[in-house]
Parts: sequence; C-alpha cells; structure tokens
Amino acid sequence: MMQKNVSIEMASAPFDPHTALRAFTERFPEAGAIASFIGQVRGERGEVDALILDHYAGVTESEIAKIAEEALSRWPLFGLAITHRVGEIAPGEPIVFVAAASKGRRAAFQAVDFLMDYLKSEAPFWKKESRGGQTQWIEPRAEDFEDKARWNAQEE
Repeated sequence: MMQKNVSIEMASAPFDPHTALRAFTERFPEAGAIASFIGQVRGERGEVDALILDHYAGVTESEIAKIAEEALSRWPLFGLAITHRVGEIAPGEPIVFVAAASKGRRAAFQAVDFLMDYLKSEAPFWKKESRGGQTQWIEPRAEDFEDKARWNAQEE
C-alpha cells in the first residue's frame, strides 16, 4: 500500500529489513535523518518455536495507514515505511520494520517510537505463540498500553 510518502506492507514471507532500509533511504535524499526500528521474534531460551500472526487483509493496512497519517500530522516527516510479517515466523526472523525520514533526528525518532507503540498495542493482529507444539493466544502487555498512553498525554 502506498499513499503520499507512506508505504505499508504485510509480508507473508521473510523479508530483509536492511534492504528495506536501503531502499527507504534512497527514496529520501533530502532527509537529514532516517530513524528505523527492526523487531524480531524472540526465542526465549529455545522455548518459542514460532509466533503466528493473523490479520484481515485490507483492514489491517487501513488501520495502520490511519496511525501513519497521525504521525505525519504530528511531526515534519518526508515519509514513512512499515513492513509487518504475518503468518508463521521463526525465532530470530524479522517481524517488523518501521522507518521515518525527516529533516532532523528528533522527529524521525519520535515518529518511529509512536508507530511502534501503536503496532504493539492496538494494530489489528491476532497473535499466537507456539511452544513445544502447543499454541497459545497472546495479548499486548500492560506496558505496551502504558507506552502508547504517553502519546495521548502529550496531546493535552
């Protein structure tokens, strides 16, 4: 999905976040700052076999686009990129890539942090964790909601 200077992708296969960062950086030569975040599936002492993410195609991208638009309205950004894995993801594999381009570092850092707080707490994904052949639904942690809430406090 591409709108304005925002790219949003749901990846059903492994992706290379370093290639994504290189392509994003090349799109914005005018940027003085590029901030990015790469999240990967944790393999807690070999206990996690896989993370399984499901979503409603089209709906998830639309909801993420809304929060990307909010980031664009909050900070002076040249562009944003969000790639999120869906399906079964093995420990050590990238699950999310978020990047922001701006004139200066503060806006880029804050936009990436803001987007990640939303993705961790509110984005419409359904997550299961596989351990020893057993799957269990997982929910965002209280800390994820606390992280997101600080952005609401900054609006007041």
